[in-house]
Amino acid sequence: MAITLMPIMNVGGMQLFKISSNDSSEKILPKSKEISLRLIYIYSGLTILCAITYTIFGMSVFDSITHAMTTLATGGFSNYNQSIGYFNSIAIETSAMVFIILGSIPFIAYIKFISGNRKIFFSDVQIKSFFKIIFISIIILSIYLLLNDYNAFNVRSIFFNVISILTGTGYVNAQFDNWGSFSLVIFIILMFIGGCAGSTTCGIKIFRFQILYLFIVNQLKKIIYPRGIFIIKYDQNKVDEKFISSIISFIFFYFVIFFTLTALLSLNGLDFITSVSGAATSISNVGPGLGSIIGPNGNFSSLSDFSKWILTLGMILGRLELFAILVLFLPSFWRN
Repeated sequence: MAITLMPIMNVGGMQLFKISSNDSSEKILPKSKEISLRLIYIYSGLTILCAITYTIFGMSVFDSITHAMTTLATGGFSNYNQSIGYFNSIAIETSAMVFIILGSIPFIAYIKFISGNRKIFFSDVQIKSFFKIIFISIIILSIYLLLNDYNAFNVRSIFFNVISILTGTGYVNAQFDNWGSFSLVIFIILMFIGGCAGSTTCGIKIFRFQILYLFIVNQLKKIIYPRGIFIIKYDQNKVDEKFISSIISFIFFYFVIFFTLTALLSLNGLDFITSVSGAATSISNVGPGLGSIIGPNGNFSSLSDFSKWILTLGMILGRLELFAILVLFLPSFWRN
C-alpha cells in the first residue's frame, strides 16, 4: 500500500518502503508499482495455498480461510480460545509452521527467485540467521526441559511455539509459560528478535541485530588497532554510517518505548511478569504474553481500559516500525 499509493500522494512512498524493508532497500524492479503487484501476487498465492492445505488436513472452509489469512500475515488470530491447538493435529501444526516461515522470509527474496536468482534462499545472510536462531532456540529449550522438567518436554510443542513466538505469529499449542523461568526468558528474547525485514513479521528484525553486531566488532577492532581502517559490510555490501546510526537509534528507541510501556502497565497495578511480557508482546505484535492473566491460554479482557490503551499504542508503534509513524508528525516530511 505504501509503495503503490504514497507516490501518488507525493508523501514519500519509497521512503516508507525503505524504513520497513531490508538493509539495502534496493529496487529489484524498475517501477514501484511493478514491485507491489508482484508482492500482492506472491502474498495472495501463498495465502490461498495455505487455506487449501488447511482444508485438506481437516479444517472447515471457514476455519481454513480464517487461519490462512493470519498465518501468512504472522498475525496469529484464531477463532478458538485454544488457538491452533484446538485442532490437535500434527499435520495442521506442521502446515502452519511451514507457512509461518514462508511469511517470515523477505518477500523481496521471492521476487529475486522469480527473477532468476535460484540460490537466494540459501545465500541471503538474514534468512540463514533466521533458521539458525530457530535451530539454536529449539536445542536450548530441549536440553533445558530434558534436564529440568522431563514431563514438559515435547518436541512438537517446542518446535511450534519457538517458530510462532519468534515470528510474532502468536499461535500456541501448549502452555509454555509453565516450562520454567528460563523458558520465559528465552521466549521474551524471541519476542524482541522477530523475523526477517521485508516480511510480515514484527520485532526489531534480524538484520538490525546483525549490523549492530558488526558495528560492535568493528569498534573493538578500532580499540585494538587505533590506526586501522575497517569497513563494515553486510551481505557483501558496504554499510554507511548514516544507516548504522539509524539502526542504533531504532534499537535504543525500541527499548525506551518497551520500558515506558512496562512502567505504565506496572503503574496500573499489573504484576511484573504481566507488565514486562505485555509490553514486549504489544510492541513486538506477538499476541500472547506470559503469566496467568495474558499467558498462552489467557487473554487481555480482564485488563483495565488504561492498560488496553497502553497496549494498543504499543501495538501501533511496533507494527509501523516506530520511525514510520513518528516521521508522519514532522512537517518537513510532508513538505518534501
